[in-house]
Amino acid sequence: MATRRRGGPQGGPEGGQRGGQRGGPQGGPSGGQGGGQRGGQRGGQRGGPSGGQRGGQSDGQRGGQSDGPEAGVAGGSGTSGGAGGQRGSGGSRGAGAGTSGPVSRAVPGASGRAVPGASGRGARALHEKVKTAKGRKLSSTRWLERQLNDPYVKRARAEGYRGRAAFKLIEIDDKHRLLRAGARVVDLGCAPGGWCQVAVARTNADGARAGKPVGRVLGVDLQEVEPIAGAELMQLDFLAEGAEDAVKAALAGPADIVLSDMAAASSGHRATDHLRIVGLAEAAALFAFDVLDPGGAYVAKVLQGGTEGSLLAMLKQRFAKVAHFKPPASRKGSAEMYVVATGFRPPAA
Repeated sequence: MATRRRGGPQGGPEGGQRGGQRGGPQGGPSGGQGGGQRGGQRGGQRGGPSGGQRGGQSDGQRGGQSDGPEAGVAGGSGTSGGAGGQRGSGGSRGAGAGTSGPVSRAVPGASGRAVPGASGRGARALHEKVKTAKGRKLSSTRWLERQLNDPYVKRARAEGYRGRAAFKLIEIDDKHRLLRAGARVVDLGCAPGGWCQVAVARTNADGARAGKPVGRVLGVDLQEVEPIAGAELMQLDFLAEGAEDAVKAALAGPADIVLSDMAAASSGHRATDHLRIVGLAEAAALFAFDVLDPGGAYVAKVLQGGTEGSLLAMLKQRFAKVAHFKPPASRKGSAEMYVVATGFRPPAA
């Protein structure tokens, strides 16, 4: 069967990047810039009795030059790669009149695609996505993606804190002015140690600020915590029998502030988790009543749920001021908040 030939009097080589070269009796310049870089060879030569070359080289930015009897030059920026293959029509392979023009190098930002840093606009943090790996649950993937894109996580790494929770205590203290040089602090549920780091720095427990009173920070947690300069750490279950007495013995005196960031393992049932956290906060409050100096402060994590009424009533009897505070570092979708009690009043003797 005869094959149909492609080509004609107005045919011509059409090469280069996107437009390429177009020649022939009436061929004119056809070039231009395209966007992006495409590796490899694109196109080929289509020949015939009157046909020209239709080749393509698209290794860099698209563009090219066109030659012919009446052609001028209209090129774009770009680089060109190897020659295109030949595709004959009707069994004949021919070449047209056009020729390949000079090659120009790609210039960053000259194409239609954006080049990082080439825009005059302010830089915007890129959102990192995490692919679901084999064996990883979707919830784990979402958590990891949230961590990678959390600005507080990034700040914690940059500033040397062990976790983003450090900024919660920083924001609580910035508002309520609890930590001062020379203060004695007990941090219950201190792992991984971010709150202890903040307390050490603000109470001068490490003696870094010469001429200022030196404070004391005692951290307690069920898990082992890596040593923190300026802090004393105890590993024990605060709810276990005899645990409070052990902490009091280690403290060997009164405290100015009792912090509790304790949280029970999540059960997946919000009401149950709320009751557990309130129970931990109440245990910390009873401990604070025994060790706080007059005027001392107490901070504990709770969950919004409305069942902490007994805790609030107990605190209001022993503190001059009791307030709730949700620091900006606490995620918006989280139900956690903190109860802050100041101006401790010991019971009358």
